[in-house]
Amino acid sequence: MALLAGCQKQEAAAARQPVLVTVAKVEISVYAPRTSLTGVIAARTLNNLAFRVGGRVAERLVDVGQHVETGDVLARIDPQEQESDLRSAQADLDAAQAQLTQASAAFDRQKTLLAQGFTTRRDYDQADQGLKVAQGGVQAAQSALANARENLGFTQLRAAAPGVITARAVEAGQVVQAAQTVFTVAEDGDRDAVFNVQETLVVRTPPDPPVTIALVSDPAVKAAGKVREVSPAVDPASGSIRVKVAIPGTPAEMPLGAAVIGTVGARPAQAVILPWQALTSSEGRPAVWVVDPASRAVSVQPVGVLAYESGNIVIDEGLEPGQSVVTAGGQLLIPGETVEIAETSP
Repeated sequence: MALLAGCQKQEAAAARQPVLVTVAKVEISVYAPRTSLTGVIAARTLNNLAFRVGGRVAERLVDVGQHVETGDVLARIDPQEQESDLRSAQADLDAAQAQLTQASAAFDRQKTLLAQGFTTRRDYDQADQGLKVAQGGVQAAQSALANARENLGFTQLRAAAPGVITARAVEAGQVVQAAQTVFTVAEDGDRDAVFNVQETLVVRTPPDPPVTIALVSDPAVKAAGKVREVSPAVDPASGSIRVKVAIPGTPAEMPLGAAVIGTVGARPAQAVILPWQALTSSEGRPAVWVVDPASRAVSVQPVGVLAYESGNIVIDEGLEPGQSVVTAGGQLLIPGETVEIAETSP
């Protein structure tokens, strides 16, 4: 009796029912996902303004965030030193002109005496040389006076173009050196949207992709953008690449510093899209269960995953069109097991 009972249990185990699974036919489709990233509106041109002469800042007339026009005075330095240089240059010019007057009179006198035979050629040549030296002295003094006047004008820092003050580095009473940055101005005109993009996303994106820019605070405000600049180096801190997107005719609702969302399509690729439940693992690699159409036995098929999406996986290698892949019930399977395919409602 004991032997008979054992044989019956073995026969029952051998008659195990097929596992009920759900399958999907493999279909190749074009996969071109759209990616959205958050960025910020920035000026296309930033000008660092500085005095061309050094001195103590006597007055600061603008602050950060203020809009300025071309020629507006932004700051002044104490012009005492430059005014003194101007007076000295003017005195040097007056002295040079007086010397020129004397040299010119001496030359005219020697010229007349030489014509009458009452002087020597040597004295005439010396007078001529003295006249030319005096003329050169006047020219040098005039140039020095012009430089002094120009330096006096440099004591006022003016805006080179209309824009918005984005940074200032000095305050009244501070001493600045020539060429030291005092203000940074974001020039008016078209703006850029700046994004920090993952390196792999940059590689998968086609060249010159159309970019849609939308305002975070009001998604109804949109603009079309075009990639203008891609940084050649990866930021070591964030591991991302800085991308600048030009926005022709930037809407007025997108001011400097506004947060925006940029949306761009990736490079199209041939891929298979399956539910995430179809994914399993084989020797540490992604895989799926494939059903043999004749025997209905399952086997593990390693695959290459292109992307993971919400609810789906995107496979770009390992599968052929027409294959049946298990999408539900795979957790109960072992290699070579026979399955029963459940009918799915249309």
